[in-house]
Amino acid sequence: MYKALNYWVFGGFDGQKTPYEFIDWAAEQGLDGVELTIGDCLKDDITKEECEKIAAYAKSKNIGLRSLASGSGWGCGLGTGDEKERAAAVENVKRYLTIASWIGAESVLVVPGATRVAWDPSHPVWSYKTVWETATKSVKELIPTAEALKVNLALENVWNRFLISPMEWKLFLDQFDSEYVGIYFDTGNCCLTGRPQDFPELLGSRIKAIHVKNFEENDAGGGLHGFGDDLSSGIVDFKALFAELDKIGYKGPFTAEMIPFSRLPDMVLPDIPLAEKTVKILKSL
Repeated sequence: MYKALNYWVFGGFDGQKTPYEFIDWAAEQGLDGVELTIGDCLKDDITKEECEKIAAYAKSKNIGLRSLASGSGWGCGLGTGDEKERAAAVENVKRYLTIASWIGAESVLVVPGATRVAWDPSHPVWSYKTVWETATKSVKELIPTAEALKVNLALENVWNRFLISPMEWKLFLDQFDSEYVGIYFDTGNCCLTGRPQDFPELLGSRIKAIHVKNFEENDAGGGLHGFGDDLSSGIVDFKALFAELDKIGYKGPFTAEMIPFSRLPDMVLPDIPLAEKTVKILKSL
């Protein structure tokens, strides 16, 4: 099982640590890989030469770079009803896919769109139908790039009030006749409305990458405070989930993403002690 850590807990949202520092640290921790992030760890204008240099360095340390992540899709979305924004989002993801191909990543995490962003009142509210139609249009425009570069467009299940259940995901993904379109499955994000172990049975090979995360179901449901700072604390049944993933032959990455919203308004990243703690728990799963 390939186990990795997402950059943000180690380097923060403003890129306080270099990719090389993260790779060195991951090697010391005995991880299989790291998930670098676009816009902070890796700048949007990074060159092919620098990507190849990072890839070579990671290889020399026996650290994989199988996936990349980015939060840019929240502010510039593939599923927006604003055509100018949608077109810009498509171009951003094309660039993202290109960077992934340069660095040797097999999948990129992409936010598919949002009907409403609850924590950003300035974000327009779009109907479910609008987001479905515009996200579908965007993905179809991105498929030729993904296929040419051989990089998976992995759409993440996030708190976007869109594509909530595994059946919705199946219906959405089955529109696309491409092996390079799938889901970046976050095990904690789905807990508000369902069970992680129900996703593999319906989605099978459409699962391209996995974020390992937990969720504490407080107050009969829970909000952002349910994402704590202990990967082992919560309602995710990792044993049952891994059993279902074994049934579908999943061989992709398992990447811990730790953003401890339970600490709000006092959350501070980077948090190296939390990163070290998370690695220990991840390795024990």
